[in-house]
Parts: sequence; structure tokens; C-alpha cells
Amino acid sequence: MEHETAAGRPWLAFVESNTTGTGRLFCASARARGYRPVVLTRDPARYPYVVLDRVDTRVVDTSDLSAVLDACARLAEGAGLAGVTSSSEYFIATAAAAAAKFGLSAPDPQAVEQCRDKTRQRVVLAHAGVNVPRFAEVNDTASAVRTAEAFGLPVVVKPVSGSGSIGVRLCTTAAEVEHWCGGLFAAAGTNDRGRILVEEYVDGDEYSVETFDLNAIAVVRKHLGPAPHFVEVGHDFPAPLAPGDHDRLTGTVLRALSALGLGWGAAHTELRMSARGPVVIEVNPRLAGGMIPHMIQSAAGLDLVDAVIARASGHGVAARLSSRAHGAIRFLVGQESGVVASVGELPGPDDVPGLVAASFNVSPGDRVEVTHSFKDRLAYVITTGNSADEAERAASRALACMSVEYLRSSA
Repeated sequence: MEHETAAGRPWLAFVESNTTGTGRLFCASARARGYRPVVLTRDPARYPYVVLDRVDTRVVDTSDLSAVLDACARLAEGAGLAGVTSSSEYFIATAAAAAAKFGLSAPDPQAVEQCRDKTRQRVVLAHAGVNVPRFAEVNDTASAVRTAEAFGLPVVVKPVSGSGSIGVRLCTTAAEVEHWCGGLFAAAGTNDRGRILVEEYVDGDEYSVETFDLNAIAVVRKHLGPAPHFVEVGHDFPAPLAPGDHDRLTGTVLRALSALGLGWGAAHTELRMSARGPVVIEVNPRLAGGMIPHMIQSAAGLDLVDAVIARASGHGVAARLSSRAHGAIRFLVGQESGVVASVGELPGPDDVPGLVAASFNVSPGDRVEVTHSFKDRLAYVITTGNSADEAERAASRALACMSVEYLRSSA
């Protein structure tokens, strides 16, 4: 019945998707706005929600812009094409280029492409006088070691293009730099293989600033797992800040966006508050991941997912917070690899007052591999409260209720 009633609606195309979280929400929001969501993908099986939610798909080589354009042209010939966007870090530039080609609402494709390249992003920001870590792109392990020693250890080593802390490591010795770079250079299928960034390690609390167009919407405090990795294990909104730090963080981000030619729709910028002030770690020309939009909507009444869909389909957006509660997210992070035997019961609001959402990202039978990235998150909880302490305590209590058991060898 859904397909029959939706047949005359304009398409809203998504180039690939998140495997969890906002990808599904993007499609639901498009449908709620009267559009027919369709995911252009090389492999629909990567997204179980498209079957559960009866979302249309088209099998397309999404690494080929011309193939994406051909698919969009076929959609436009039918009921019409209202917009093209993506919830995937790796395909936002492709989506922007496709939308621009059809005269649809979109960010500047070249600005997005430039921002996705961490080296090019850093060069532009440094030239504009925005605080960034000292950095250098290297193409062999010897150069990486020399750069690290010149900067002074420890340093951070990461791929030039990537997301979710994949391939990112704090290296405290030259031997660690050599070992980690060697693994990145050798890894088959690594994005931008042969392009590695070595950067100064910036000490200080980590935050993200969520923006829409050129408006600062929210400052979020990040909680990170243990070094040498940078896995995000929680978020707090609004971030607890010293007087004046809110304006320092948001002002730095708005200067960064302007320098990069961004300012259309959502952006997610990560910073550290160092002894020399805010330092931009990276600007992401997309909506935040890690369930941050859900937390902000629950605590402050702003649906950023819907705002992205509205902007992508050419509508004006008034992205404003409408309430002032506090929110918290905590993740259950896997510490070992193995096959999931069982997951525990989900807590409910009766168990934990203030609980907004709780979910497992794995099911019995799933194989878990520890990657020291966002992929290690086995479950999450989102809570709200009248104070930061109330929201955080609720999140801790809810997470303590959740457990994942692994199959154990009988040997």
C-alpha cells in the first residue's frame, strides 16, 4: 500500500547511507515531508532498514559520478527529483555534485571536496589564520618518522580522508609512528592509500560545534576512550564551559566555515580547547553522527535531520533551539572481538527516569571485531535532565543495565 500511495510523489535521492543512526532517520524524514526516499547504492544489503521501512533502492556504482547522474536523470524523468543528498561521510561530495548538476539545493561541491581532504582543509584554514595543529602529509614511513621527530612526540597519525576515528592513532615514539604508518600504507582498500597525515598532538578538552548555514546551533562536550585511540564514548549537551569559551569556540568555527567556502546546511566541527585557545581538529561538511542530532532534538527541540532534508529539497529552514534541557549520550564500547551470544534487556523510562532512547547495535550471531573506531560501539543510551549532572547520571545508570555476551570456546 505504501508503494501505491507514494507512486506520484517526487523522489528524494540518497547517495549511499549510514549503516546505523541518521541514514534511517533521513529516509523517514523525507517520507514525512511528502517525498519518496530512494537509496542509490552498490549493495542494498548493507542497509537492513531499507527492507524494514520499505525504502526504494537503485543499484548504482556510486564511486562513479556519471553513473549517479544517470540514475538521478531516470528518477527525474518520472515523478521528479526534489533533492539529492547523503548521510554518509564518504559520499557527501558526490551527492553535492549531483544535486548541483540538476539545479537542486546543494552546498558548493568543490568546497565540500576540499573539506573532505584533511590536508587541503588544513592548508586553507592555516592560511586564513584559523588555529590548527602543525601538520604534514607524508608518503612513506621514513618521512613520517622525520616529521614526528621535528614536531616533537607524541603526534597523531591518520589517513588524509576518513571518518569515525578509523585509522587514527596517538603515537608516542618513533617506532610507533613507523609501525602505524606502515600498517596504513599497506592496508588494502584504505581511502587515499599512500596519503597519511602526521600532526601535532593538541592537549585539551574536546568539543564539537554543530552549525546550520552560518549559525552556531550547539556546543557538545566529547568523552573519549583511552589512548592511543580516539573513540568517542559519550557526548554532553550543552557543553559545560568556562565563561567566554562558548564564544571562542563558535567564533573559531564560523571563521573556519567561511574560509572553506561552506555555510550551506549542517556542519560538524571538532575542536580542542588548548592553552593557546580553540584549535580546529577537523571540519566535517555534514550533520554530526554518533546520535548527536537525536540528543539535541530530545533536549532542545530542534530536529536537525529534518532541517537537512528541508534544505536539500529547497525549503527555507529556521534552525533554532526551542527548549533548554540537558542531554547525554553514552556508548557501550566493545573491548574484545568475538561472536555475540546474547544481548541483555533494554532499560526503559520506568527503570531510568530521563531515558529517551536505548538500543543495541549488534544482535546474537554477529561477529564483532575491535577496530578502535566508531564501529566498536555495541549499544547506546540517550538521556535528558534538568541539569547536566542529572542527564549524565541517568546515562550512566542506563548504560550499566546493558550487556553483550560472547560465545566462549569449549576448548
